[in-house]
Amino acid sequence: MAALGKLLAFLLTGLVLGCFWNSLLCGFVFDDVSAILDNKDLRPSTPIQNLFLNDFWGTPMSEVGSYSCCIKLTLKLYLTSDKRPRSSKKCHQLFHTSQFHFCVCQVTGVVGRAELLSSIFLLAAFLAYTKSKGPDHAIVWTPIILTVFLVAVATLCKEQGITVIGICCVYEVFVAQGFTLPMLFEMVGQVVRGKSGFPYAVLQTLLKLVVLVISTLLLVIVRVQVIQSQLPVFTRFDNPAAVSSTPARQLTFNYLLPVNGWLLLNPSELCCDWTMGTIPLVESVLDLRNLATLAFYVLLGTLAYHSLRHSHNSAKTVIMALSLIVLPFIPASNLFFPVGFVVAERVLYVPSMGFCVLVAHGFKSLTYRWGLKKMSWLLMGILLTAHAVKTFNRTWDWESEYTLFTSALKVNKNNAKLWNNVGHALENQHNYERALRYFLQATRVQPDDIGAHMNVGRTYKNLNRSKEAEEAYLVAKSLMPQIIPGKKYATRVAPNHLNVYINLANLIRANDSRLEEADQLYRQAISMRPDFKQAYISRGELLLKMNKPNEARDAYLRALELDHTNADLWYNLAIVNIEMKEPTEALRDFNRALDLNPRHKLALFNSALLMQESGEAKLRPEANRRFLTYVKEEPDDANGYFNLGMLAMDANENEAAESWMRQAVRLQPGFRSALFNLALLYSQSQRELEALPVLDELLWHHPEHVKGLILKGDILMNHRKDTQGARACFQRILRTDPNNVQAKHNLCVVYFEERDLPQAEHCLEETLAMAPHEEYIRRHLAIVRGKMAAMSAAGQPVLSAGAAAAGTREGAENEKNLRKSSPAESSGGPGQGQAKKLGAGQPDRRTKSKSTKEIKDIEKKREAALKRLEEIERLLSSD
Repeated sequence: MAALGKLLAFLLTGLVLGCFWNSLLCGFVFDDVSAILDNKDLRPSTPIQNLFLNDFWGTPMSEVGSYSCCIKLTLKLYLTSDKRPRSSKKCHQLFHTSQFHFCVCQVTGVVGRAELLSSIFLLAAFLAYTKSKGPDHAIVWTPIILTVFLVAVATLCKEQGITVIGICCVYEVFVAQGFTLPMLFEMVGQVVRGKSGFPYAVLQTLLKLVVLVISTLLLVIVRVQVIQSQLPVFTRFDNPAAVSSTPARQLTFNYLLPVNGWLLLNPSELCCDWTMGTIPLVESVLDLRNLATLAFYVLLGTLAYHSLRHSHNSAKTVIMALSLIVLPFIPASNLFFPVGFVVAERVLYVPSMGFCVLVAHGFKSLTYRWGLKKMSWLLMGILLTAHAVKTFNRTWDWESEYTLFTSALKVNKNNAKLWNNVGHALENQHNYERALRYFLQATRVQPDDIGAHMNVGRTYKNLNRSKEAEEAYLVAKSLMPQIIPGKKYATRVAPNHLNVYINLANLIRANDSRLEEADQLYRQAISMRPDFKQAYISRGELLLKMNKPNEARDAYLRALELDHTNADLWYNLAIVNIEMKEPTEALRDFNRALDLNPRHKLALFNSALLMQESGEAKLRPEANRRFLTYVKEEPDDANGYFNLGMLAMDANENEAAESWMRQAVRLQPGFRSALFNLALLYSQSQRELEALPVLDELLWHHPEHVKGLILKGDILMNHRKDTQGARACFQRILRTDPNNVQAKHNLCVVYFEERDLPQAEHCLEETLAMAPHEEYIRRHLAIVRGKMAAMSAAGQPVLSAGAAAAGTREGAENEKNLRKSSPAESSGGPGQGQAKKLGAGQPDRRTKSKSTKEIKDIEKKREAALKRLEEIERLLSSD
């Protein structure tokens, strides 16, 4: 027997792996995206206690959802180390192979792990309970305690896990104790008539059942408390029959039972989504589909009747198979409370175990009772082969969202949600034209589907067809329920449908003349659902645009009341405080965002930038650390490296600054600020000639860059002695900005250097007219005129620029008071130009009359000019 058991286990493992190995090539699709990729609770930075505070999808339990914390824990453990679908699907296959039954399963989505794990613990609880009967009907309490614990774990995986208590009760009464229904009726009748009491074995059984029932009630109470005593709210799009009137509601829900039974018997047409119009409502008792309902109940009743009236092994097998089919399906049957779907193949996972037990029992009967051994083995082989091939091919449908939803459309074309989902898959591929066709078809299949019209509007917007987008959003808005006094919108409107107000407002606020209209839409959404967080966030952004920072801050604070653990909200509040000139508060809010999400990229970047701009040396190390973290998160963003370079320049770490700036330029060729500051760095480091190629690159990308032209002209004039090149730089500035005093003044310096004193005089006169309050221009004009007068008095002609090159330089006593201009020259205010003097000619032709002290004075003035270059760098943020 041991060898046979190992052989069966090996065959089962091989069968499962053979059917599902291709699932390793599939990605995260459908609900996997919401439950795994977009689930904040599964992120490594999220505290583990959030798994127990939020629902399966990561939303607060106050919004009501599926509480499956055990599933989230397994997903978090895997995603913390590996976010690839293959890792989760390998684990998924292990769960399949651990099942204790022979069945072929259709659950490939990782979200289906809820059913897998729940069924494992359900079976484990049942097997544990089978050990609770000791000799002479004595109770063995250890297996019962273990059963209760496993039931709790199964329930935390999926709510239907609690139904194993009912299976254990059926097992205890009809299998372990061997009772039949007639025997129970007879025993109860005798007790009622006073002829006899309950036997000891029955009392022991009752005690065990009471323990199980009390445990069940406690689990139900805890579950109700977790969902805060309210059931989920579903719309008619999720489950049309749930909001239908009598008798359509009851007839449709009962008809769904044979539909699910047919899926077990003949799973040839499988569909990932059975909501909306997939199965038309059964609205009349004359509907022929009621015959299927009647036949289902007759078959089920017949099987139950015969198995409950007999105590032989065949009857026990059938009753246990029926309990596995019926009891786990009850929570999803819609018969006692509505659920968020019409049909869901995944909820048939546990019932399929009971169905397989019935199939195996029939196989055994054919083999041994009726002597059709060869025929039964042939039929079983055909059945397993057909289902294995079907499962293998079905798994390929889950390769991507596009393949999954297109396969579903082959089965059901009346479900607008499927058309929408194919559109979403194409939208994610940026194939907006094809996506639009599917979204439009969804509106034709279900004209009152608000979500479909919203999808159409969004796609039009992506195609830059704003008029059509607005029309689609207005259609969706018209389908929203109207105001009913005393009626809460939250109970009547799907929260995602309220996004129509957000989307429409976001569209029209691009037009500055319609900002008030957009604000009205945001306020309307808030009035319909006061806890609509996204409405507050979007309205805060709009109020900032409307220059209403106080109201924007109030909107964000209200959103934080709803979700104080949202890092994005703290970041947005920090931006508001920056607008309100409150950097200390802004930095505090940035820090709160980073406490919640240490890898919040925007908070990292902007908080570091705020620290850098504060000018406080004590904040530089932390700013540097945050920029380093940012570039690890965004290694291709040149801005991070540029700001690291700026911090290094502040700390006089020139080598590091040069390295960061070059990295920024490598990632973003033509990065204006990085190129200019790199050239400025070379200039400050007495490497002016190395700055020229950088400036050439800057001006190739940005030919009219004023600061770059000023700096290049200064270097050409002071270090290359290239007055023609310098003149070209300053003239280029003046062509685009004739009123640029700095460029005009420096051009005058070039004329002076070229000994064209009349042109220099005329140039300075024009400059003085442009800036009549600048004393340094007036002094320089006086110097030029004085030199011209001295030359005329000495009988020397005032030469043109061409002749000046051959002349001698006189008037050294006047020239020693003149100095070349620097790029920091500005007409920004009085006193700025006082340290900027006209140049005294080329250094290698200085007269010997200049003393060492005079030369040192000139060098000091040069150092002062370089310090002013640093002031230009502080203006880079505006560059």
